[in-house]
Amino acid sequence: MAKSYEAIFENNKKWVASKIADNPEYFHELAKNQNPEYLYIGCSDSRVTAEDMIGAEPGEVFVHRNIANVINTLDMSSTAVIQYAVEHLKVKHIIVCGHYNCGGVKAAMTSQDLGLLNPWLRNIRDVYRLHQAEMDAIEDEAKRYDRLVELNVQEQCINVIKMACVQERYILEEFPVVHGWVFDMRTGKIIDLEIDFEKILKDIQKIYNLTDSDWVMSRKK
Repeated sequence: MAKSYEAIFENNKKWVASKIADNPEYFHELAKNQNPEYLYIGCSDSRVTAEDMIGAEPGEVFVHRNIANVINTLDMSSTAVIQYAVEHLKVKHIIVCGHYNCGGVKAAMTSQDLGLLNPWLRNIRDVYRLHQAEMDAIEDEAKRYDRLVELNVQEQCINVIKMACVQERYILEEFPVVHGWVFDMRTGKIIDLEIDFEKILKDIQKIYNLTDSDWVMSRKK
């Protein structure tokens, strides 16, 4: 175990050397500031890393991860990240990315007491409840798991859109736009669920409008 821990620092030295070899000013430039266009909200699963998956460099993606990529407005961690990314970093895109074979989603579909995980996984159980008819109609268990992963991403996207900071920034700047993705680790491919951001925004206006402005969906129209 000690050797595997020490290997981390050796790997870091090699990484630093490789970056400096390509660009002697790399770390000087990196330390100046960050200006990411993307906020990536994903699962904590160790097999799913945002930067590697999309080929991004440090400074290009602002990242938040938790179990099963849940956005709960009572969770100060995720809401603080979103507000900072939207108001201060002024990201152009917010990506909610789930992945097939998600342990959190599977756990939420099991009838067992998981202690402190219960209130967290209840968010995913609620997704099942909202889409119970569709879910129960899927006989194949693996396909049912996959579909719940997709529906969970969809509902978490809606939770992001409900936030006042997202609504207000979009009215002023026409960004950020919210996207829903699923990573298929069986193929390595990203699947865009093609969430209709503007339609969702219009549909939830009556209940979740947290702004004082009229809804301006596009200044160009």
